[in-house]
Amino acid sequence: MLADLSPLIAATTQWLVRAYPASGGALAAALCEVQARQAVTVAAWLRYPTAMDAALVGMAGPGGCARLDWVTGAGTDEDTDEDAVAWRTWVDEVVASWAACLLGDPDLAEEAVGALHDGGHARGLPVEFRRLLAPDAGDRAAAALLRHPDLLAPVADLHHAQLRTRLTPGQALIA
Repeated sequence: MLADLSPLIAATTQWLVRAYPASGGALAAALCEVQARQAVTVAAWLRYPTAMDAALVGMAGPGGCARLDWVTGAGTDEDTDEDAVAWRTWVDEVVASWAACLLGDPDLAEEAVGALHDGGHARGLPVEFRRLLAPDAGDRAAAALLRHPDLLAPVADLHHAQLRTRLTPGQALIA
């Protein structure tokens, strides 16, 4: 199951860490990426809760990051080679928005991770999201931009209501 969503998770994580880069060196960049990947994984598992959902997004593709780039003012000016930006087509706007919501709101992140236990992705796997749920001082320092609610707001606000609906007990996601 993880392999089905892995291109989407990798691309969306990459977009987040480029839009909200780490402050510091290589260790800070790695800590920032881990936090983004955990948030994106939770968001992707919530957005695509079944094997069928994952297969459909794998066939159709998630849509890319054009709107996210526009909302944040980010762009591909530094990447002009088509092969270098091909990953951007695998960015999922809704997953990025939901991940931004989770990174900026610890209570919402707890609720979202709790909702995963009802789904199929985490079933039978030893899954832990410690850096998302309980970041230490080093994690917070490394991901200062990535976890800043005001900076995340333009992305988080895009689909915040849809995430709240998804987390409402008894609600199914209708794409």
